[in-house]
Amino acid sequence: MATLTLKSDTLQRLADAGLDPDRLPRHIAVIMDGNGRWAQQRGLPRIEGHRRGVQSVRSTIEECCRLGIGQLTLYCLSTENWKRPKHELDFLMVLLHRYLIAERAEILEQNIRFTTIGRREGLPAKVLREIDENVRVSQTNSGMTLCLAINYSGRTELVDAVQAIAAQARAGSLQPADIDETMIADALNTAGMPDPDLLIRTAGEMRVSNFLLWQISYAELWVTPQCWPDFDAAALHEALRDYAKR
Repeated sequence: MATLTLKSDTLQRLADAGLDPDRLPRHIAVIMDGNGRWAQQRGLPRIEGHRRGVQSVRSTIEECCRLGIGQLTLYCLSTENWKRPKHELDFLMVLLHRYLIAERAEILEQNIRFTTIGRREGLPAKVLREIDENVRVSQTNSGMTLCLAINYSGRTELVDAVQAIAAQARAGSLQPADIDETMIADALNTAGMPDPDLLIRTAGEMRVSNFLLWQISYAELWVTPQCWPDFDAAALHEALRDYAKR
């Protein structure tokens, strides 16, 4: 990222955080783990952890915008999460629906381009409507790309990509020998996006949980014991400083 392209207030914020604008990741991906654990540690229902986690989502997006990050991808709901209790899933869908509506004005004000990855099947119609509306109203924005991974699975994504490529081969429009990394990347949900440079995981778990398996091949990993509801700008700055040293 060229320093000259950044606004003076962004440069000042980077300086205050001890960050070099030339050593920032272009794309940050985050596994937002620990909402339920955060709530249980405080004797609260798990859903309270999810509610509090929305605040961390908001603050992380705002700080990434202020720092001039090009893309932020947040792991919101995996395909494996459908195994959770129905009342928790119902609450997550309500929370997601409210978030998509409540944050629309902020997305426009911050010049954010909104997008999602993951399968649409299984998501409530009202959630899909708000996703599509946020994509529509922000499609010409030129600021940070905000990508929410909803009903997403890295393995499922790869299966879908392989099936699409196999269909082309079966139709005779593609020879197996022509399949390369670029073709596979173009068949993924993330086609056209840069691969993540930095993968952040909260709550201390040392695994990638089926998230962006192809795309994080060369990403730097940063894990914090903090649960997601406690993740803030200071933690983000720490991750970025550590990334800059590598």
